[in-house]
Parts: sequence; C-alpha cells; structure tokens
Amino acid sequence: MKKFTIVILSMLIMFCWIQPLQAQESNNFKDQFSRHFDYASRVLSLAKAMPADKYSWGPEEEVMTVEEVYTHIARYNFYYLESSLGIPAPDDVDIDNIESITGKENVVSILERSIEHVKESMKEMPISKLHEETMMYGRTVNGQAVLMQLITHKSEHVGQSIAYARMNGIVPPWSE
Repeated sequence: MKKFTIVILSMLIMFCWIQPLQAQESNNFKDQFSRHFDYASRVLSLAKAMPADKYSWGPEEEVMTVEEVYTHIARYNFYYLESSLGIPAPDDVDIDNIESITGKENVVSILERSIEHVKESMKEMPISKLHEETMMYGRTVNGQAVLMQLITHKSEHVGQSIAYARMNGIVPPWSE
C-alpha cells in the first residue's frame, strides 16, 4: 500500500508540475507570435508611405498591384482566424471581397483593421485554442500551426511590398 501511495503522490506532483509548464510554453508561443506579428505589421507603415497614385501599380500584367498585395494580406489575416480557428471577422467585413477594395484610404483602413483584429483575437484567445486540432488546407493541424501560417504568409507579402516600394523609389520608413 505504501508503494501505491508513493506512486500516486508522485504522479500527482508530476501532473501539477507539467500543467503550468504547458501553459507557460503556450504563453511563450503567444508572446513570440505577437512579436513576429508586430514586426511583420510594419507593412502598415509602408502602406501609409506609398503614394496613392502608386496603389494601382504592378510590376507587370497578371501580377498583383500594390493595393492587391495589401488587401491580400488583410484578407488572410481575417481568413485564417475565421476558417481554421473559428474566430469570425467583424460583421461588416466581407472576407471574400476584401481583395476588390481599391484606393489608398480604403486599403490602408482594411489592412489596419485586419492587423488589429489579429492582435485583439490573440489577447482573448484561450491557451487551449493553440493546442486544439483544426483543419487548414485539408490537413489536420493545431492552432499554433494556423498562426505560424498566418505569419509566414504575411511575411512573404511584406517582402513583396518592400520590393514594390523600392521599384517605385519609396524607401521603407523603417530603413530611412
């Protein structure tokens, strides 16, 4: 009986020790995600610095224009949260038509709203959501994988935005 009690007590101690570690790891993930997301969100300052007359510019036919790149980023900021994590976009945001938004003021506005939506959603997201299984592109993944895809997608298009700006003689604000 004494060995059984020691085993149960040991398991209880381990369980109590592992749970806080898992929560700490998840909090660390949320913190790291937020730092990377904020860094990639500097694209908003580039969108604001880009002249309005350059928003319809694209490097060649059949390639996204400046405004299409920014609205594409905004769309997927909303899309990944809604489609894979069940976090709906605001009622007045039509995810399927974001990429048809034109004009600097409108584009900057939707990009800014999408960034704020992700930030607020992360603040409110329970840690358990990071470990829940969900579907993304037909694969079973967890919430962390969805958020990593969001960062990867956004970062890819930040690089594209930087190239577009430089091709138009615009220096990214953080490089001045």
